[in-house]
Amino acid sequence: MNTDAHTHHEAIEEDRYSDQRLNCAVLVLPIQPGHWRNGLVRNLPIPVMCRYLKHDRLILGGPYMAEALVKLSNELAEIVSVFNPYIVSIRARRHYPSSGVRWGVDLIVTASHTIEREDEVAVTLADGTAAAAALIGRDPGTDLAVLKIPAAAATLKDSEHADEISPGELAIVVSRSPDSGINASLGIVSAKSGPWRTWRGGQLDAYIRLDARLFPQSSGGAVVNARGQFVGIATAALSRIAGLAIPATTVTSVTEKLLQRGFIPRGYFGFGVQPLSISEDMQQKLQIPMSGGLIVLMVEKDGPADQAGILPGDIVVGVGDTAVEGIDELREYSDSGVVGKQVTIRFVRGGELRNSQITVGERPRRRS
Repeated sequence: MNTDAHTHHEAIEEDRYSDQRLNCAVLVLPIQPGHWRNGLVRNLPIPVMCRYLKHDRLILGGPYMAEALVKLSNELAEIVSVFNPYIVSIRARRHYPSSGVRWGVDLIVTASHTIEREDEVAVTLADGTAAAAALIGRDPGTDLAVLKIPAAAATLKDSEHADEISPGELAIVVSRSPDSGINASLGIVSAKSGPWRTWRGGQLDAYIRLDARLFPQSSGGAVVNARGQFVGIATAALSRIAGLAIPATTVTSVTEKLLQRGFIPRGYFGFGVQPLSISEDMQQKLQIPMSGGLIVLMVEKDGPADQAGILPGDIVVGVGDTAVEGIDELREYSDSGVVGKQVTIRFVRGGELRNSQITVGERPRRRS
């Protein structure tokens, strides 16, 4: 360390002890340009711990920060306590239990990937009561499953849900272990974007990435914000880089569909396609607005597309009332409740725009 840096260091030490009269942990720093250069300020605790920045002196710590931290700690503990009755422990896989959320008087919503068997599913309620659960339905695409247990009072379905959540907000993952009881981990929402299609083919109303640590039993637990609002269901199965929160709106809509049929029916056309650009000259010739479509690479024998007369090499540009320029548009249309319906499919063949009627089939279902 050079002489100037050493002098600054001594000044910091002197000011640290000159404020002992406050009877608390206070660090008072004279801010000089050289401090930033030699790292004396840059390497201090994170800026969120700063209480004051006044003139040329930075004060870290103090009674105000201590009071604020105690208050925050108490409020977080209270939130976990409020959600405690709604969180259950589930044993439906080898080695590790998972968690679930009481969604109705006799329903539990959890992460589908943690349900490895459909019988002998054991549930431990908040009061320690053990109950046998039956699988009502599951949707691997959104990683949600619904279980049925004997009726009980606590239910999270009617609790306050978070309408909006932003990156940087605190997020608490509340789960339950059959051994240690209620568990919690704290982090932030590290990323938030609009509707997102999972690698399993399901559609979430939003992509909510968490930096909170997910323990083995965390999947299926509740994600809660600092206002005590339900954000969604925690899952470790939909992303390889971090845990996600399945949004509350997605949980609500998928659960309703699972209660009706036990699975989410998704449309199936029976062909393999890939995106293809359409030239401006071709757009003008065909009088179509889209700059791309889906070229058919293969057609399943006796499948919906085969029965509609679709051939390899055809370029699909529309289904029903939906213009199709890419895979996402076709998938969204497939998920819109069109299974079993006869719709018009528009495609280009030999430089001409053609129409045909196709009856949308049902996509084969995954087990988990």
